[in-house]
Amino acid sequence: MPLLLLVHVVVYLCGMFPQIKIQTGALAIGLVLMAVKVLAWWLTKSDAILTDALESIVNIMAGAFGLYSLVLASKPRDLDHPYGHGKIEFVAAGLEGGLIFFAGAVILWKSAHGLLYPHPLASLGWGLWLTGLTGGINYLIGWRMSRYGRQHDSMVLISGGSHLKSDAYSSVGILAGLGLLLLTGWQWVDSATAMIFGFVILYHGWQIIRESMAGIMDEADQELITSLALHLELHRQNEWIDVHNLRIIKYGNTFHIDCHLTLPWYLNLQDAHAAVKTFEKTADSFATKPVELFVHSDPCEAHSCEICQISDCPVRQRVALARTTWTPENIIANRMHSVS
Repeated sequence: MPLLLLVHVVVYLCGMFPQIKIQTGALAIGLVLMAVKVLAWWLTKSDAILTDALESIVNIMAGAFGLYSLVLASKPRDLDHPYGHGKIEFVAAGLEGGLIFFAGAVILWKSAHGLLYPHPLASLGWGLWLTGLTGGINYLIGWRMSRYGRQHDSMVLISGGSHLKSDAYSSVGILAGLGLLLLTGWQWVDSATAMIFGFVILYHGWQIIRESMAGIMDEADQELITSLALHLELHRQNEWIDVHNLRIIKYGNTFHIDCHLTLPWYLNLQDAHAAVKTFEKTADSFATKPVELFVHSDPCEAHSCEICQISDCPVRQRVALARTTWTPENIIANRMHSVS
């Protein structure tokens, strides 16, 4: 009964969240491809094809946890998780990277053993056909997952798609290595090919771990900050005297932005609130995904007059000297801007 209930929940969520549908489909197809690759290894006893089969096993393990993370990330925020559950996607991606790294290490060990203690191979023709078929399917699925993941900022789909495409590239290399073995009869080519792609898999696993850790540690996304700075600069209003201490954090497909906005000190609370709401709407329109914005309003000071563009300011204390252009460098600085 619990398993049947879980199936019903996943089916329901697939209808509501396309990313869950894509991950579920990829996992189901991955199970079939894994069986095909294990069959290819069993027929050939090839270390290179074993490399492919081990990667598929990792695909299944990582895909299952990725599906769980997407289901969890789709839950609305609650009292225990006021920012939502989107961070689980980075954890899932990190786990996938760790599994890929482990698989690469196992492949290196097995290929080194194969170089020292070679064994006869068989049915390489079948192995080549099956490896080529699964590699092509993996690339198509990986391309689809990566494309959708980048459109909707899903780390699970991006890392999963990247892994599947890497798996397809590995299959191409393995086909080339086994083709050379068939032409030359050099037994060591099989293990050498497996060793090369073991290193490739290690590197790919480390890249995914690095990206997931950046998300968990809220590493600044310079491209995103640059895009927001340009958007605010293009739509700025004179009463927005200054923006500083801006930060962006990603939770799943939601951006959380907080910043300080300097406004004329003489505005009453109602007018200041209206100015902040206008600023929030402008910042929200820069992204195609949900944005939560928290703005702390600061009153202008005497030095703010030097960059203030309000021409009819009734309380100006200093002459306006220059207009500060908002850039990725100065809007993240935790200080109010000035000419000096």
